[in-house]
Parts: sequence; structure tokens; C-alpha cells
Amino acid sequence: MDGRGGPLSVVVAGANVNDTKLLQATIEGIVVKRPRVRADAEQNLCLDKGYDNPTGRAAVAKNRYVPHIRRIGEEKQGSRGGRHRARRWVVERTHGWLSKCRGILVRYEKRAVLYLGMLQFACCLLWFRRYAYNTF
Repeated sequence: MDGRGGPLSVVVAGANVNDTKLLQATIEGIVVKRPRVRADAEQNLCLDKGYDNPTGRAAVAKNRYVPHIRRIGEEKQGSRGGRHRARRWVVERTHGWLSKCRGILVRYEKRAVLYLGMLQFACCLLWFRRYAYNTF
């Protein structure tokens, strides 16, 4: 997701698959082209503690991102004077918007490709509303 909650990629897998195993597929599935960067510019990727393992770090390094992954066991550092707010609600809000689509909320399709198409269509609808109505 981008900084304001717009979905950039969607991956469908079983409920018993760990998220770190899907990180590479998620990064590859991003439909928005990465901006061209200068040789000295860095592109950052912020992830939570669940991705602090060799699989997650390898996927980030393979795609030439600078990883910002909090270490497992590391506690939250002191406040920065209120400069940065936590933005976890952005992800939760987008999931709430996607759950309004009944075809996604209850999976009627047996094939994963059809369900992925419904998810991608719902994400396109969110982006359309974002730009047409400026509701984000």
C-alpha cells in the first residue's frame, strides 16, 4: 500500500501460508511502475517484525529496496516529539473498504485466478474513487 492506503499489489494464497513467503510475489505484483531513481537515491520499504527473517530480508534485497524492519525482540524507541504518527489505521481502513464488496467478503469462486480478478477489480474501484471523487 502506498502512504495513504491505496493498494498497489494483491496476492492470493491459502490461509496457512505465512506472509513472509508471499513478500516476493507481492513486490513482483505491484502494478505501478517504480519511479526512475538516480544512482545515489534509495527506495525504502517499511515492514513489521513479522518480516524479520532471512526470507523477508532476501526479498527486500533482491528488489533493491532499503529495508526498514524492526528486529524481533526490539522494543519501540522513545517518542520523537510527536513528529510521526502511527499509520496502521490506513491499512485497516483499506481492508474495511474492500470488505464492502460482497464478492470478496464471501469467496464464491473456486479458482484462485477468478478470485484474484475480483480483488484486482475492487482495488481498481478504490483507485478510481480516489481520483474521481478524491475520497481518500
